[in-house]
Amino acid sequence: MCHVRLDVPRSGDYCEKGGSPLRMMMKGNEAIGEAAVRAGCRYFFGYPITPQNELPEYLSYRLPEAGGVYLQAESEIAAINMVFGAAGAGARVLTSSSGPGISLKQEGISFLSGAELPCVIVNIMRGGPGLGGIQPGQADYFQATRGGGHGDYRTIVLAPGSVQEMADFTYWAFELADKYRNPVLILGDGVLGQMMEPVVFPPEAKADQTNKLWATTGCRGRQPNIIKSLYLNPEELEEQNKKLQEKFELIMQEVNRAEKYQVEDAEIILIAYGISARVSLAAIDAAREEGIKVGLFRPITLWPFPEKILLESLSKAKKLLVVEMSAGQMIEDVRLAVCGRLPVHFYGRTGGMLPSAKEILSKIKTLGGGASGRSIR
Repeated sequence: MCHVRLDVPRSGDYCEKGGSPLRMMMKGNEAIGEAAVRAGCRYFFGYPITPQNELPEYLSYRLPEAGGVYLQAESEIAAINMVFGAAGAGARVLTSSSGPGISLKQEGISFLSGAELPCVIVNIMRGGPGLGGIQPGQADYFQATRGGGHGDYRTIVLAPGSVQEMADFTYWAFELADKYRNPVLILGDGVLGQMMEPVVFPPEAKADQTNKLWATTGCRGRQPNIIKSLYLNPEELEEQNKKLQEKFELIMQEVNRAEKYQVEDAEIILIAYGISARVSLAAIDAAREEGIKVGLFRPITLWPFPEKILLESLSKAKKLLVVEMSAGQMIEDVRLAVCGRLPVHFYGRTGGMLPSAKEILSKIKTLGGGASGRSIR
């Protein structure tokens, strides 16, 4: 049965008279859903889990309206394998979950990467490990950026920092997935997923997104396309791995994005993504008012990590401070990037606790006094 909400935008509601874009007040989870539809996604398979439930709820009525298919699977494992089927047929397809559900999907994500099938996966993070809690967290960084499943594979990981970016990055994710024939993961947190902000949607994709020569769309008049991740011949499997690694190397060269704020003269540079970056901005402004030269580096692509852009931003930096809602995960990529050139400090909150601007400012002042070392509250 199609569920209908009357307080949300409907098809065709996104332009004012004359074609000007209309700003809509939406939750981050809902913005991803609308952006997916407008990017040409017509299939969603998932299973409910907090704090991402607004996304499947939105698509449960929006996709049928757009001629698509919404299906709540019997489990996360079933959902990700339905994604495999739709992606193999050339469709733009989306699934979403939170940390525990993404853990269950890891085998399927490895299959998707091994078979080079494009799809978009959304993880709205909650506190962990285990079932953890339903409050926001950022402790799925390792799970997202290290592949998570088995085998030598990589997943492109995008980290939005606003509701607008939740929409924009959904468009971008589908483009990247199709370009590189690879799964793309949008890594948000519970705050971004459930907060409401104005959002403007780009024009709806008009091109036929299903015209993919490699897809299994029927082989009348041509040789069959074969999509698989099973290679029993070791030489053949090694060749497939070499092909994948060459693709991942190309992605590392071509897909790097970050945002910088007041880093030109900064002696202390904060490095944070998602909601932690937004809180850090308030701490930086407060520190600047007290004469402390601080800036922010916000990675937007978490894999590939924007290492080169970070190194180019450190001309005046004396110390780095990584802020995360975890016990310290992205800090490992920062340390690998700077390779001992600068001391890397840490401030983190766990269990669904959000670091406050006051706490971060206090940490900045500690570093300004010359203290060193790593700490977690």
